[in-house]
Amino acid sequence: MTDRRQDNLGYWCHAAARAHPERIAIIDLSPAAPRELRYRELEDRLDRVAAMLTAAGLQPGDRLAMSIGNRFEFVEVMYGAMRAGIVPVPLNTRLAGDTLAYILEDSESVAAIVDPASSPTVVQVCDAARLKVKLAFAPAPTAWRDYEKSLLATPPKFDPPALPANHMSFLPYTSGSTGRPKGVVLTHEGQLWWIRTLQKYWPSGIDDRALAAVPLFHKNAMAGAIKPLLHAGGSVVLLPGFEARRFLEALSKYRCTAAGGVPAVFTLLLQQKDLIASLDFSALKGLKIGSAPTPKELMDAVESAFGVPVGESYGLTEGGPVMIGAPRDGRRAPHGSCGVIWPEGECKLVSADGADHPSYGELWVRNPGVTPGYYKLPDVNRERLVDGWLRTGDVFSLDAQGFYYFRGRVDDMFNSGGENVYPLEVENILLKHPAVAEVSVVPFPHAIKGEVPVAMVVMAKARQASEDELKKFCLANGPAYAHPRRIHFVAQLPLNGPGKIDRKLVTRQMREIIGDQPLGA
Repeated sequence: MTDRRQDNLGYWCHAAARAHPERIAIIDLSPAAPRELRYRELEDRLDRVAAMLTAAGLQPGDRLAMSIGNRFEFVEVMYGAMRAGIVPVPLNTRLAGDTLAYILEDSESVAAIVDPASSPTVVQVCDAARLKVKLAFAPAPTAWRDYEKSLLATPPKFDPPALPANHMSFLPYTSGSTGRPKGVVLTHEGQLWWIRTLQKYWPSGIDDRALAAVPLFHKNAMAGAIKPLLHAGGSVVLLPGFEARRFLEALSKYRCTAAGGVPAVFTLLLQQKDLIASLDFSALKGLKIGSAPTPKELMDAVESAFGVPVGESYGLTEGGPVMIGAPRDGRRAPHGSCGVIWPEGECKLVSADGADHPSYGELWVRNPGVTPGYYKLPDVNRERLVDGWLRTGDVFSLDAQGFYYFRGRVDDMFNSGGENVYPLEVENILLKHPAVAEVSVVPFPHAIKGEVPVAMVVMAKARQASEDELKKFCLANGPAYAHPRRIHFVAQLPLNGPGKIDRKLVTRQMREIIGDQPLGA
């Protein structure tokens, strides 16, 4: 008889727990005293979560909203629910109350497990939603069950239900570039395919240890650390949030072999050169930067500072999740490239006229991990899913050696006086200037050209440059039509929940700074 656990994503670390019960799975740095969770205890708690939710009346297919910060309970709630066929809806803890309420309603969540400290509005939103099951970390609000007490009162025994291969594993909501968040249906079968494919071609081992500081509700931490390392019997060090010096100290103290994050994380780390020079990173094998465009200059600087290979990959929640990354043949992707197509998946570039293009266009991907559809969005599905292909909305170029280079978002591109401008290309020019640490380029109305680029810039530590100097630098190193007409200097760029630069907020702030009148008027 087939073991039901083999086809259930909630059991992705079950084999590792059986093989290495006393090895450390997670080191949680969120409490005052670090909490070490061994595989035996993790397995025990995963079964308790599944049994507790089932005893509370939840059934396979029911949606469970979860608002939890970076602590080990996030992992056990998410995957313990999956063991019972219950569908977690991980909430971005930084979302406003009205957006959280929309997600609860749209996902048809019937239960919630929350850390009240994770969000100032989540308890109120869940109370208003009249959910039938509500559990909270201590101190539990009125009318909420205490999570830990309920968990420990539940025996650690659970027999998983039989689930169809296409059963929804979890339902994350992506913010996208416009409009309300979209629910992304992800199946047990598709997500297990990706984890097993990663282990098959780029295996992790029991001595590997990753440091995770970006939010667990985001793909970067889950795909880069939690899923591959705990599937293989390795370990993960969890930071409750990113703070540059604490990140570096944990990376050294716990002898992590890998770490990842968004580009903003590594930009901030490089400002701590004194601490980097004083710490021991001899266990470190490599670093990964992803989830947002990564300038070649940043990768060069990180590799120089840490003395280990720095890689970039490309993926998105609904796309596999990762389908472009490090080659298997021993080559290293050039800095600035996301890598090559990974095995058992397909990618193609499609030009604006809908025809396949050999070297430039929108990236389309097809693999078993691609979403079967956005939740309750048939119009979006018709637009984004074509014969099993997912239209990513991202523009890439492909070189003769098979390396892919991210060029920008289809919906980021704007027309300036008849010329197509991709903000990323302008940003990359500015980042070549030694005084520029971070930059975001957005369009601004222009009386003659329609729209022109403007830029928000963070200066590199101990460096200075004037607006005029940076404009002249762009004119000398790129096309005149793409140079930023206004440059505003800030201490830091606005970021969204996953730690990416928030272009919508940059656009709004630049319009507040420059004013309502079009340039050139």
